[in-house]
Amino acid sequence: MRRDSVGGTIMVAAVLCVVCSVIVSVAAVGLKPTQEKNAQLDKQRNVLAAAGKLMPEDSDEQVAEKFKTMIDRQIVNLDTGDIASEEELKEAGINPEDYDQEGARSKTSMNREIPKGALPGFTKTEKYSEVYVVKSPEGQIEGVVLPIYGKGLWSTLKGFIALQSDTKTAKGLTFYSHGETPGLGGEVDNPNWKAQWPGKKVRDDEGNVLIEVKKAGNVSDEKTQVDGLSGATITTNGVNNLVRFWLSDEGFGPYLNNLESKEKSDG
Repeated sequence: MRRDSVGGTIMVAAVLCVVCSVIVSVAAVGLKPTQEKNAQLDKQRNVLAAAGKLMPEDSDEQVAEKFKTMIDRQIVNLDTGDIASEEELKEAGINPEDYDQEGARSKTSMNREIPKGALPGFTKTEKYSEVYVVKSPEGQIEGVVLPIYGKGLWSTLKGFIALQSDTKTAKGLTFYSHGETPGLGGEVDNPNWKAQWPGKKVRDDEGNVLIEVKKAGNVSDEKTQVDGLSGATITTNGVNNLVRFWLSDEGFGPYLNNLESKEKSDG
């Protein structure tokens, strides 16, 4: 077959497609371990950042070491607020080492319904959630970092909120994934906006949620309210909705109540 004929051109194109497909497939498989390692490292960075334990100059190795020594990862039953036992996890079909929390939300056996409108855009959440307990070198609980998510204007915002050991005071908030408008809703990543969160009272003694993200310029209580994002009302409402949901009894409320009781009993 002549290479400058129609058949030759098609043949060359077909061979080129096959070769490129093989190269891409091999690269994807070969790089998967690296991608998984980077994803894990990114999660560790965000957990440490929310807890106020991440320094800008920290190397990958230092991040991994800090996470290993400071953070105790647990899996919690959101219905009861209890830390899931090995037997419970086994019965639920969960391997703690590679638990796909986001994937669990779409599986009937691993999700749970939530009240309509409790978390706008969602009718179900996963039944089991990771939590990250921050500990001092002496083993004392310094706080807890909770994964949170909810709808903004254009996207699902995914992040972490960190609380002090009293479970009532915020230590920090960070988002690691969203598609909000740069310069508007995307300002959730602005360090100046995130600096409002540490020290805010998020829950009262009865476990009622206090924290509110108000429309920009409408803060009347500096202890419990965060100034919203200017020009991004829908994103502001989204952050308010998701934070209040995850701190409520439909989210991590039962777990926080249990943690508070344990802290009091341990003295």
